[in-house]
Amino acid sequence: MLAIRVHNPGGVESLMLENIPEPVINENEVLVDLKAIGVNYIDVYYRTGLYPAPLPFTDGMEGCGIISAVGNGVKGFKVGDRVAYVGVLGAYAEKAAVPAEKVVKIPDELSFKEAASAMVQGITAQYLTTSTYSLKKDDTCLIHAAAGGVGLLLCQITQLKGAISIGTVSSEEKAKLAQKVGCQHVIIYTKESFLKRVQGITQAKGVQVVYDSVGKTTFADSLDCLAPRGFMVLFGQSSGVVTPFDLSQLAVKGSLFITRPGLNSYIATREELLSRSAEVFSWIISKRMKLNINHEFPLAQAAQAHRALESRQTTGKILLIPHE
Repeated sequence: MLAIRVHNPGGVESLMLENIPEPVINENEVLVDLKAIGVNYIDVYYRTGLYPAPLPFTDGMEGCGIISAVGNGVKGFKVGDRVAYVGVLGAYAEKAAVPAEKVVKIPDELSFKEAASAMVQGITAQYLTTSTYSLKKDDTCLIHAAAGGVGLLLCQITQLKGAISIGTVSSEEKAKLAQKVGCQHVIIYTKESFLKRVQGITQAKGVQVVYDSVGKTTFADSLDCLAPRGFMVLFGQSSGVVTPFDLSQLAVKGSLFITRPGLNSYIATREELLSRSAEVFSWIISKRMKLNINHEFPLAQAAQAHRALESRQTTGKILLIPHE
């Protein structure tokens, strides 16, 4: 089968298309013939070595398709089931061996492309707004990269919860996209200071929470956007790792909270995975959440997909398609 392998961490050139043996499943795994594969920033972290993995490895943490084989110890799944999964390295391939506990069935109402777009970004947006900081009616939140994959979903969930969203984007085109999904206040950070604008919108009271996937370039001003006892939720670092920070400043700035959540900690149990994915699927099926699948690449063009993602010129979801 074809797979995208990394032998040495580095730039996009380290993503190599190779023909490798099909996975052999163990008794607690299922074999998934992949139909759509999600591309996420965590894949970049693995490719570059920021997150280490045994070499060589197949990149990718999110996929969906049809089960073609079931291990002897697996219950609740059968050959032919339409499934999706998240949190298992090895998705950039035609087939993947996945622990059954990491797999969820796809509702009939969802396509493979929708399911592949819902797992990482959808569940991330869900746990950020329900568990990391539970958004309440009339809360105000600042969402960086509001036109990105998670950002667009955060804007929609904010609206569902009756909260107020302030989003930052880099261009007029992205501003229109964020506004279209319900972001009430959109700041083009290339043209004005998001800190000054947030202070104006909130009448200097600050926001209850900042959802920040950007990291290094937004961190300092984001802290100054927070209301007393506000939450800084740093769930990514697309601009680089945040430099060392004096924690005593949290007290000076209003007894602030900082957390660096990761998806796997919020789907650590089978029950959490099922409940979070079910809620996301229900939002999509009921049309309360709209997915934005704006970029599709053949599996062989994984390097181009990463280049597009890292350029920060993309919006919505990027998918790899093993077979057209």
